[in-house]
Amino acid sequence: MKKSPHLSSHAEHKPKQGNHAKHANEEFGMSETRFWIQRLSKTAIRALHILGIAGSAGGIFYGIERELWLHWWVLAMVTGVIMTVLEIKQSKLWLIQLKGVLTMVKLGLISSFFFIPQHKPALFITVLLMSVVIAHGPAGLRHYSIWHRRRIDEKKGKKKQMNG
Repeated sequence: MKKSPHLSSHAEHKPKQGNHAKHANEEFGMSETRFWIQRLSKTAIRALHILGIAGSAGGIFYGIERELWLHWWVLAMVTGVIMTVLEIKQSKLWLIQLKGVLTMVKLGLISSFFFIPQHKPALFITVLLMSVVIAHGPAGLRHYSIWHRRRIDEKKGKKKQMNG
C-alpha cells in the first residue's frame, strides 16, 4: 500500500516554531516558555508598582491619615526597588542613561517628602510626570548617557535579557 505524500509519521513531522518562539530563541537565547515567564513577571511587577502609586496618591494629595494608605506606599517602594535592581542587573549602563539617572532624581524628590512635607503633592506630580516622559519617550531620550553626552546602548550580546 502506497503512502500518501500528505500523510507522514509523527516522527517525521516537526512542528513549525511560531515567529515569536523563533524570535525569542534567536534574539534572547532562551526558550519561549522562559521568555514569557520573564516578560509576564516584569509586567506584573510594573502593574503592582502602578497600583501602589495609585493607592498612595489619595493620601499624598488629600492629607488622609497615613495608616490608610501606607500599605500602598510600601507596595510602590518595594516594587520600585525590585524594578531598579532588575534594570541594574540587566545593564550597568542604566545608571548613566537618562532612564536610570531620572529614576535616582525621582527617589531624591520622594525623599524630600520628609524635609518639605507641605510640597508633597507638587513633588508627587513632578515624579509622575517624569515617569511618564521617560517611560514613553523615544529610545534616544531613555538611552541618552549623561557621561558620554550621546545615546549609548549595550553592545549586542552583552546585555542580559530580562524581558518586559
